Amino acid sequence: MSDCNWPGNDKLMQKYHDKEWGKPNHSDKVHFEFLILEGAQAGLSWKTILHRRKGYKKAFLDYDWEKVARMTEIDIQRLLKDPNIIRNKLKIRSAINNAKRFIEVREAFGSFDKYLWGFTDGRVINNQQKSLDEIPATTELSDTISKDLKMRGFSFIGSKVIYSHLQAVGIVNDHLAGCSYK
Repeated sequence: MSDCNWPGNDKLMQKYHDKEWGKPNHSDKVHFEFLILEGAQAGLSWKTILHRRKGYKKAFLDYDWEKVARMTEIDIQRLLKDPNIIRNKLKIRSAINNAKRFIEVREAFGSFDKYLWGFTDGRVINNQQKSLDEIPATTELSDTISKDLKMRGFSFIGSKVIYSHLQAVGIVNDHLAGCSYK
């Protein structure tokens, strides 16, 4: 088992912890994927979403934001029948809306990565918590980014969702102090 105990004995969760979580990533495709996945997670567990990750990749067209932005009501009705994703109409509509907003941010900043990492001047925030209880659900940074994204028209993008996104793409490294994957 990994040093941070949140993955438990779940092999997929362990792999995600060991290989991805907290590791700096600068791919817009990864950013878009996690915007969809973290938005889908709202009110649910990460394990639930992670185990549907392949389904989300297929349902949301390999995370091609241009194609997702063009999805129609017919696509929404099809996705509402897809057992490989969370079949929540608001979350599906949000993913499509956020694809459109994602494109706008890319046009304004050159990339979503540049926009998001700009909030920390490109620096990783390495936290040194000793227990999972010390890891916050939100921070001033996630509050600021969430507010900015909402002003840009994004949805399902609250501060908790954003903090999880920051952890997922390595802007925030919340591996516990002493974790061998830190």
